[in-house]
Amino acid sequence: MNISSPPTITGVILAGGQARRMGGEDKGLILFNDKPLISYVIATLKTQVDTLVINANRSIEQYQAFKYPVISDTLDDFCGPLAGMLSVMQTVDTDYILTVPCDSPHVSSQLRQRMMEALLIQRADLAVAHTNGRLQPVFCLIPCRLKDDLEQYLQQGGRKIDTWLANHNMAVVDFSDQPNSFMNINHPADLISQRTPVSSPIPLIGFAAFSGTGKTTLLRQLIPMLNTKGLKIGVIKHAHHNFDIDVPGKDSYEIRKAGAQQVLVASSRLMALMEVHSNELIDPLLSTLISRLDCNKLDLILVEGFKHEAMPKIELYRADLEKPFLYPSDQNIVAIASDLPLDLERDIEQLDINNIDAMADYLVHFIERWTH
Repeated sequence: MNISSPPTITGVILAGGQARRMGGEDKGLILFNDKPLISYVIATLKTQVDTLVINANRSIEQYQAFKYPVISDTLDDFCGPLAGMLSVMQTVDTDYILTVPCDSPHVSSQLRQRMMEALLIQRADLAVAHTNGRLQPVFCLIPCRLKDDLEQYLQQGGRKIDTWLANHNMAVVDFSDQPNSFMNINHPADLISQRTPVSSPIPLIGFAAFSGTGKTTLLRQLIPMLNTKGLKIGVIKHAHHNFDIDVPGKDSYEIRKAGAQQVLVASSRLMALMEVHSNELIDPLLSTLISRLDCNKLDLILVEGFKHEAMPKIELYRADLEKPFLYPSDQNIVAIASDLPLDLERDIEQLDINNIDAMADYLVHFIERWTH
């Protein structure tokens, strides 16, 4: 009796696009509820497939840090998801590829099962997900034997994934009972509106602004004013590059560079903990940083950076920089501090960015509203 082996499947996370609607940011690496978007997809898909790969055309080292093979398009100029699918099909040795985008954090745990069942029952060439009257073409199960056909389609200038899929016997797989499986992050507003609010045991507020607006300068002026009002202030600041709080030649610096994962330096007046991240390519989590503070000794936490976090924020705006407003796409902005009166699209409190005393008073009232 011949017992045929079950078909083998490579899971493919598509992260090779340019993300124009996200301002060009690499979507798979954008933090969503404190974790990169792609990490949610990996967690769900890896248990459903035989092997897993990431299709990416930039940020290669960052994607390699997730410990899965990274395959780039063999075609130039970001030719769309079909180019990523072809590159993987030409590389792997499994029977099928099962594709999902990197920006859908709630991928169905039944994706492989339902897609394969529909393909076999309908004796189709490939399977495509469908929900609420809409085809979801980047969620598909494709046999690798179609790679030559796909290559020919792309070489002839074809780019539309729906058109190529429709050229084959296609099983349409209904996921109408799981519509959230296809929720994706396409715009900055999606990233913010769907985030879980940051949890903090004490009042916390961030400052949102473009580079050059003067966030750090403002904090240096604002903190002494808050101190005179009897408030103890904690600050969390996001740094985009490597930084050092010590200098080469000092003992703490040399010990850390020698390989110590944590170095705690203490004196009668100061204490500093330097910790080396095991993965330098993943940004720190705001929730983790809050837990590192001794909040019992603080009245307020001010946050500089972490612009995508769901927390109350003050937008800093200077007209001469000619930058767009942030508040229309971020409902967490509760006030705008500007150097000029503004005509705003929604009712939002306005502050004078040059009146430090008034801004301090606003934060005192903010603390009172938080605690009551």
